Amino acid sequence: MAGIYIHVPFCKKRCLYCDFFSNINMNKKSYYVEAVCRELLKRKNYLKKDKIKTIYFGGGTPSQLDESDFNAIFDAIYSNYDITEVKEITLEANPDDINNDYINILKKFPFNRVSLGIQSFDDEDLKFLNRRHDAAKAVTTVESLQKAGFDNISIDLMYGLPGQTKEKWQKNLDIATSLNVPHVSSYHLIYEESTAMYKLLKQGKISQVDEDTSLEMFRMLISHLKANGFIHYEISNFAKDGYFSMHNSSYWKGVKYIGIGPSAHSYDGNTRSWNPSDMDSYISGNYTQETEELSNEEKYNDYILTSMRTMWGLDLNEVKDRFGNVMYEYCIKQAKPYIERMLISDKDNRLTITPEGIFISDSIMSDMMYV
Repeated sequence: MAGIYIHVPFCKKRCLYCDFFSNINMNKKSYYVEAVCRELLKRKNYLKKDKIKTIYFGGGTPSQLDESDFNAIFDAIYSNYDITEVKEITLEANPDDINNDYINILKKFPFNRVSLGIQSFDDEDLKFLNRRHDAAKAVTTVESLQKAGFDNISIDLMYGLPGQTKEKWQKNLDIATSLNVPHVSSYHLIYEESTAMYKLLKQGKISQVDEDTSLEMFRMLISHLKANGFIHYEISNFAKDGYFSMHNSSYWKGVKYIGIGPSAHSYDGNTRSWNPSDMDSYISGNYTQETEELSNEEKYNDYILTSMRTMWGLDLNEVKDRFGNVMYEYCIKQAKPYIERMLISDKDNRLTITPEGIFISDSIMSDMMYV
């Protein structure tokens, strides 16, 4: 089984924090769709005829695509890939794009999951982040999708924003759970160097939230969602039983996937590859990818980075089978101090980060990686 990721690099306007490849020139959209269809055909053997389990439209803003765009892309997928066992098809969407007409378009296609980039239910935060919607629109969008029969809805929330208080964050969490969505992805703000947000920070126009407040917001997130029936199945992801993201879970479990579109990444089990982050080159038919052949040590590091983020953790038997005795012994040695401090659980030959360890998970994973 494998996954297809389609990168849709169009946005009506840029958010302050975003460093994903995207642009606001919608004039090239039809040419981009044609290029996506050509790439789906050209690379159809990349997955070696594995059956597709998940399809994910990410961005950018995939909800900038219209009915004819979806028709063309799905026709190309159906013509070139085995989709007889597809379980999940996700569309990332901006709340401002979703109205009844657009929902009716989505219902013509096999989308069974919608991921909404809400980010905040606070209008001041949304204005600062340069989002297109307000808090009221975020709420009505969720309700409209639910009324139309979309029950598998995920919402994205951000914390650690400049000026964001614990009281504001608690209000975000209260609204999120009141909407009865089954999945929440929540990320701490990261100041990426290529973003407008980073420039504001360096100019002294904004200040980072202090570390103690950030940690308390993370604790509030975990505690509130757990109390409302969510399972903390990955560091930044929470879901009701039966609503884990199949596509993202496949990434964390090392399942193969093909990335379509400019800047999209692919993984075939042995190599990582990625398309150029250049729209004009992509439209012209240049799908020349950069490829990285992974060494045994790099594959081990990837396994640490993905498996230890999740509630399923790391299978020591798999470490020995896939990477050999040397890496197996190294893994046990590096994990031992954290096991003794009860920051890693060692049960049934499987290592998982404990609730206490989750707050220093980056350090744990870094120490377990081979250098």
